[in-house]
Amino acid sequence: MREIIERIIKIEQEEKRRKGEDRLNKYNTGEIIHNKQVAFHKCQKKNRWVFGGNRSGKTECGAVEAVYMARGVHPYRKNKDNVFGWVVSLSQQVQRDVAQAKILSYINPSWIAEVTMLSGKKDSLKSGIIDQLHIKNVFGGISVIGFKSCDQGREKFQGSSLDFVWFDEEPPEDIYRECRMRVMDKKGDIFGTMTPLKGLTFIHDEIYLNKGNSKEVWYEFMEWADNPYLDKEEVDSLTETLSNEQLESRRYGRFKASYGMVYPEFDEEVHVLKTPIKIPIEWQDNISIDPGLNNPLSAHWYAVDYDGNVYVMAEHFEAGKDIVYHADKIKRISHALGWKTDAYGRLNALIDSAANQKTLASSKSVTELFYEQGIAVSPKVNKDMFSGIQRVKQYLKVVDGKPKIYIFPCCVNLIRELKTYRWGEGENPKKTDDHALDELRYYLMSKPEKIPPKKEKTAIEKDKERLMKKLRRNKFS
Repeated sequence: MREIIERIIKIEQEEKRRKGEDRLNKYNTGEIIHNKQVAFHKCQKKNRWVFGGNRSGKTECGAVEAVYMARGVHPYRKNKDNVFGWVVSLSQQVQRDVAQAKILSYINPSWIAEVTMLSGKKDSLKSGIIDQLHIKNVFGGISVIGFKSCDQGREKFQGSSLDFVWFDEEPPEDIYRECRMRVMDKKGDIFGTMTPLKGLTFIHDEIYLNKGNSKEVWYEFMEWADNPYLDKEEVDSLTETLSNEQLESRRYGRFKASYGMVYPEFDEEVHVLKTPIKIPIEWQDNISIDPGLNNPLSAHWYAVDYDGNVYVMAEHFEAGKDIVYHADKIKRISHALGWKTDAYGRLNALIDSAANQKTLASSKSVTELFYEQGIAVSPKVNKDMFSGIQRVKQYLKVVDGKPKIYIFPCCVNLIRELKTYRWGEGENPKKTDDHALDELRYYLMSKPEKIPPKKEKTAIEKDKERLMKKLRRNKFS
């Protein structure tokens, strides 16, 4: 009897070993990985986030990233020995059921050197709460994956120097800040996988809006359609049970707080080109400028294709500089784009009509100062706020799966303003963070609105119209 039990235990251990090894191999070879997960692993930035719906594969890639780093087998990064990282869950129960379970599913038991438990037994890791998992690194050392839960409080997150922190779901801000300090010494990584269910939180501001150091921040959205391994019938069933508002976060992973937004039509996944396309010179149309000295000056370069689709190609956005500086930057960007000039070699641009006013620093207007710098700006723009907003909405509106405006990813301030522009009291938006949006309105209002062609009248309609005219003539004759 004892022999049989021992043999069963050995068989189960071998099955666990093979399962862990096979699962990571399948992930590595593309059998259970999708394109957006690959993009997450390939990204070299230090602060990476996946905003994903339930079952989109977001937790999967977070768990694999932690295992990659601990084992020293990351396929897209420089690996190192003796890695120390934390996995942060909202509670210990969520840790056990989600992040901990995912990590264990990708670990071959033979890789585990030691385990310390907060509760439960070492011979039943899945049912207990793990404190630290000591993993054999391929370089010969031992890496440590520590498990933390936000309900422990910020004090439990002090003291350690870390190579990485993985947040499984959005943490409280104080814990996020503390973990940022923990990776500072080792120049480590922060990565998070979450479904945005709390509205416009600090993660929305700091990561989604890139208000922090945009050079270090990256994010991606994942939804059910991105996960080819999700059963279609299950997708359809889940879709039927959720409201449109719930679908935004639980399927698409989007931050949901469209109430009060001026442009809820804006969808970064739709309107921002992942890879900029080559724009022919004949598509080049105009530059639009919202002037500013202490406030930011915003300028964008606009192109239009043969179907009337608008492309926002480049951006200059800077505060506290004079006209000479701004004109030089605009000319430099234009030169890099191969932007067209007029017969006199000057750039042409639209500008806010307020630029006709003389500045305190000069006896000349902003319009005149730009002209002296070789940029012929036209202040003849339509500044009607209501009409301009409606025109922007027309271009943002998706018809047959496509909008009428596309934005290059380098236009970070225009993208940020589209995401944050909100209504104030009355009929006007809040007058803040709108410099790029103002000159976007000026430009789009310069485009003639397409009027649908008149419908050709039928023979019956023409005959009826002729008879009505004859009746009117007879009546007054």
